[in-house]
Amino acid sequence: MEYRSEAAIRVAMMPKDTNVHGTIFGGIILSYLDLAGAVEARWQGCERVVSVAMCEVVFLKPVFVGDLVSFYTLTEKIGRTSIHVKVRVTAQRFEDPDEFVDVTEAGIVYVNVDQNRNPLPIPNRND
Repeated sequence: MEYRSEAAIRVAMMPKDTNVHGTIFGGIILSYLDLAGAVEARWQGCERVVSVAMCEVVFLKPVFVGDLVSFYTLTEKIGRTSIHVKVRVTAQRFEDPDEFVDVTEAGIVYVNVDQNRNPLPIPNRND
């Protein structure tokens, strides 16, 4: 299995998202990881998902203001109502646009739910 060649989302990092060291808060990256994984779940047929677990989050390198950050996704497993997504994050450095670095990766589990937030089978799931 390979990550999609198209990024689920791309975000330019802004000064408001930094800590006192000038790097982007990990929590900001976590929120975008969750969003990118939900986009992948939608591509797989889910209509509404809730996050139930974020596992194996690994921060490899810092992200800086101005970096263009891309979130690539991979569906690892589709169950009856749950989907496991892996997200790989790369940064195109603002200071050197030819430099691309892997900065973060994580595994995320979502559950497909109905309007009342009850688990709902994923349509057209892979068995």
